[in-house]
Amino acid sequence: MTITRDSLMTLEAYAKYRKLHQEELLAHRQLRRVQLGEHLSLQFEDEETVRYQIQEMLRLQRIFEEDGINSELDAFAPLVPDGSNWKATLMLEYADPAERRCGLERLLGIEDRVFVEIDGSQRIYAIADEDLSRGSSMKGSAVHFLRFELPSEFRGVLRTEATLRLGCDFQGAVHAVPVSAALLESLIADLKF
Repeated sequence: MTITRDSLMTLEAYAKYRKLHQEELLAHRQLRRVQLGEHLSLQFEDEETVRYQIQEMLRLQRIFEEDGINSELDAFAPLVPDGSNWKATLMLEYADPAERRCGLERLLGIEDRVFVEIDGSQRIYAIADEDLSRGSSMKGSAVHFLRFELPSEFRGVLRTEATLRLGCDFQGAVHAVPVSAALLESLIADLKF
């Protein structure tokens, strides 16, 4: 199923749905979040997380006209995986603005060094920000959109009892963590075999 204008709830319907289901929506988002070092986290997206994000943006900004809804769909719908990949939002998180500015400058290019691997096999690096035009500014960004394009052999191995690791090998920010069994199960559901 894809997210379309017709598959979204009205603001009124979403307000009612949100009251009943917000805890489970947030639990699903939390399941698909991985902390990768002190200031680096990834939110693996799927139809549910993206639909939630769109509905929340419509609610917060009180968007109910077709052009505004279509604009949100155009911005967020490409984050839904298509069966051969995983998509994630990479966030560089700093509470202090001065620390954030320094951190973003120091970590410029980190988005190109995020990877997944199975049992120490060849790493698959994310393709970062492919739909965005970015200048050569040294400012950097605190949010990046990643796509992990997974070859069919890689997807096949995931169905075995393999250990999936998520990592980053950017100089000065090297981290790798095993992906929990629950997250792996959720990520496998995003794929076509």
